[in-house]
Amino acid sequence: MELGAEGALNIRWEGLRETEGGRVAADLTISEGGVDVKYNIYLREDDILLQFRSADRGRAELAARLLRHAGVDAEVKKVGGRDEWRVEATTDMLAAGRRELRDAIAKIVGTARDNGWINEETANRWLDKLRSGITLREGWPKYEVKLAKGALVVRYRSTNLGNIEREVKRLRAMGLVEDIHFTVKMPDGGKAGYVSILREGLERAAWLSVHGEGDQQKLAAEFVDLILKRAEKKGGAVYEKALEVVRRGREVGSLKLADVKGAEVFVGGKKYVVTVLGGGAEFDKGESGRKLLRIQITAEVDGVRREYTMTFGRYGKDNKALGRAYARADAPGGREADAERFAALIKALTGKEPWVYRVGNKMVVECGGEHLDGFARYAELADAITSWLKIAER
Repeated sequence: MELGAEGALNIRWEGLRETEGGRVAADLTISEGGVDVKYNIYLREDDILLQFRSADRGRAELAARLLRHAGVDAEVKKVGGRDEWRVEATTDMLAAGRRELRDAIAKIVGTARDNGWINEETANRWLDKLRSGITLREGWPKYEVKLAKGALVVRYRSTNLGNIEREVKRLRAMGLVEDIHFTVKMPDGGKAGYVSILREGLERAAWLSVHGEGDQQKLAAEFVDLILKRAEKKGGAVYEKALEVVRRGREVGSLKLADVKGAEVFVGGKKYVVTVLGGGAEFDKGESGRKLLRIQITAEVDGVRREYTMTFGRYGKDNKALGRAYARADAPGGREADAERFAALIKALTGKEPWVYRVGNKMVVECGGEHLDGFARYAELADAITSWLKIAER
């Protein structure tokens, strides 16, 4: 049986049989440009397995490449210490392939079912999947998750144009925006393309996994779960960094400033009671022309009400985010008392105490990136902080 495919790709199958081990097997051949590669199809108890084995790595690479041309995200793997190379794909991967491939495998399954060689219920489930094709929420490919210079890298590579386009479609359906949440390079001249998820993209997906609605929320939740599982397999610093990004994403905008009422915190061994009345954040421009972020919070700390303002900028060779404010001399108790109340407010909002130090006759209250992450949990501040971080990194 032969099926024509676009791009001069041909797919045919033959030799449906029962093996000695009780398996049902068939041979499937993919041809392109005068090159043929024969694969084994096994109908196992729980899934369909397509497999190619060879002692020649070049032949195995060709088998993987032809399979990718058929829309299946396949890679070559070496088997243990033996001189054997394998290419394998199972049910969901095959159901993501081109229609010609899915139709050929469906014919194998249907014939085996009609012969009474496989369970009818299992066969019908496979056929539904093969005939309808993979849905957006099925068949997630293997995203690479690693650290590069301390930054989390989440990337999917493929030489197959259809696979890259599928991921772009899926990310857009999730609510992510190209060049803000992810970047794309299409395959060209046989070279792999990629979809790369930016930190902002994983954070946004984590937020949508909690606060999104309908299919968007479901897609985001599955994607975040996938990335965390990939990171967990890597372990160590990779998993910790992935958890950090996801945790921050889930927390962004999850609270209201007015939720902080009568919060008790300790600064310098003294207890302070903090109630936040409101606040916001806006951009400002520094003397050098660089964009700054100004956060303003109105609060009562131990009964003293005032508006507290902290300005964040990027400083040093590492371009670190730092926020600074100066205690007021005309506040009740003077600069030192005002600095302690300011520190209590920041601790109540972010869970972390800021650094307080004296410069001449001034008292400085200083925050870092961890405090900014804490501020970003509040809906009134989240959008401005997220936008400023992206702009200020340029």
